[in-house]
Amino acid sequence: MKSCRLRTAHDRYLLLTQGWDGYKRIHGLLAHVDIIGDKFYIQEDNTEEGIATDLLEAGVPKDKIVLAFQHPDRRK
Repeated sequence: MKSCRLRTAHDRYLLLTQGWDGYKRIHGLLAHVDIIGDKFYIQEDNTEEGIATDLLEAGVPKDKIVLAFQHPDRRK
């Protein structure tokens, strides 16, 4: 399986929403993922389907996905 991804200096990825709803400013964080070592640390996920689901469907093993928004005691 071939994989390709954009490399950045810190492997930190944010997905934001921004714009206007009439005169109301819209700006918010949809997702925040850090890649640390060989694991995906999902820091925030406000997407409909879920980043973890997308990663699993892309072939990422479950043990390489960390739900970092949960307390370490609950991650197992």
